[in-house]
Amino acid sequence: MTAAPVELEQGSFWDDTDELRARLAEPLPRIPPWFGYDVLGSELFEQITELPTYYLTRCERALLERYGTDIAARLGCPRVAELGSGSAKKTRLLLEHCSAARPTTYLPIDVSREMLVLSAGRMADLPGLTVTGLWGRYEAGLDRLRDDGGAPVAVLFLGANIGNTTADERSALLARIGATLRPGDALLLSADLVKPAAVFESCYNDPPGYDAFARFRLNHLDHLAHRFGGSVALDAVHPAAHYDAAADVVDGRLWARRDQTVVLPGLDRTLELRRGDSVNVGFSAKFEPDRLRTDVARHGLRAEAEWVDDEHRYGLFLFRRD
Repeated sequence: MTAAPVELEQGSFWDDTDELRARLAEPLPRIPPWFGYDVLGSELFEQITELPTYYLTRCERALLERYGTDIAARLGCPRVAELGSGSAKKTRLLLEHCSAARPTTYLPIDVSREMLVLSAGRMADLPGLTVTGLWGRYEAGLDRLRDDGGAPVAVLFLGANIGNTTADERSALLARIGATLRPGDALLLSADLVKPAAVFESCYNDPPGYDAFARFRLNHLDHLAHRFGGSVALDAVHPAAHYDAAADVVDGRLWARRDQTVVLPGLDRTLELRRGDSVNVGFSAKFEPDRLRTDVARHGLRAEAEWVDDEHRYGLFLFRRD
């Protein structure tokens, strides 16, 4: 049986204005990645996953198809929470094995209420699975898990989303996950591994004839303007991504083609864009496995198992709270 999603109270965690002001005031103005996942942004990201040059989703799906039984057995928890669940298409591959092994409660956490409804519907035919949707950002979902004192839980952090943060943000998030999990709880995360720059430049920009990445990045600025009562000329900015090999980070930006002032009355901010200026709309860090294991271990999580594709492009990493 499947339960209908349960919404969290919006007011308990949804005041993001201070964070947006702070990010826009940084030397390189930044629109946080979670802000891009309104209804349109979520739909556009689904299109990105289908691009012929975007290998991440296909690699992750292949690993879950190949090793799903083993991963589900190792997770060993009656509750499975997922940070940034999105459409949960890939997650279903794993939940099929989890719910076959034991009655399982799936707790998808996402900023898009529409995606939560959609993903819950995709699970409706899985016997032994119940679904409770948690509508909010990662932090809100983790707080809920920490405070509810429920059964053991495995937290999934898929889609290489661990990389969509700065180093400081990633450390803070891992610390929050470590503080949420109790002894025996698990963390399964996926990571995109370091490769030649040309691979990333191709992966994170639209191939000829496609525009999903461009529209997704432009939607960050358009969503910001509409939500806070402003207006923006989207044709005055150009979206593009570049791989910084020294930092092992893909840097997605909107570059100003000409001068533009974006007034945001509801945010009490004005974004001044001069020709050649840029706004960051997404980082994507890439990892060496040893570095990733070390980063996560700092927060009380022991590396237990991993599954990497044959070309060493992408991996799933399982950690356990001691």
